Amino acid sequence: MRTAAIIAGGRAQRLGGLDKSNLVIGGRRIIDRQLSVLGHVAEHILIVSNDHYAFRASGLQVCADLIQGAGPLSGLYTALVRSPTAQTIVVACDLPFLTVSFLRHLAARARGADAAIPRTATGTEPLCAVYDRACVEPIRARLERGELRVSALGDAIRVTDIGPSEVAPFDPAGTLFFNVNTPDDYTRANDLAARGH
Repeated sequence: MRTAAIIAGGRAQRLGGLDKSNLVIGGRRIIDRQLSVLGHVAEHILIVSNDHYAFRASGLQVCADLIQGAGPLSGLYTALVRSPTAQTIVVACDLPFLTVSFLRHLAARARGADAAIPRTATGTEPLCAVYDRACVEPIRARLERGELRVSALGDAIRVTDIGPSEVAPFDPAGTLFFNVNTPDDYTRANDLAARGH
């Protein structure tokens, strides 16, 4: 059994403070697109957000950051502490093009490691990754030291690196890790959705 956690704590300043998970892409909100995928790969789904009101209609467990003001690393920490299972798939709330096949592959590759983290030509994707409960203490130690970069987490845990050549068969269109940060991204995401992505 495993849990999926959607990290929805950002302020989306480049999108005028909009709730990114609520943006409609291809006729469906990003969160609904994600839930339709995550429901196939996880028995439990939770949302990490300090805005319980925004997600109260979802019927999902909403968890506030256990350590305030520490950014995405605190969201990851909260997800792992609140997760009822040893393995947790963690995804940022602004990824509209996740797939069941890739997340299943990621979960399988996480066995025997603390985490399975994808890496593309532009860097790692720690907010589309699978983590074991063993990561809780190393993450807490980093938070206590004020080391908040999620991308540096690999220094403290045993990571199975999912490199570009391993990702490629699951991502022929290069959209898997496309995230919506700006109005231009939003326009492009809708164009991609219109083309069947």
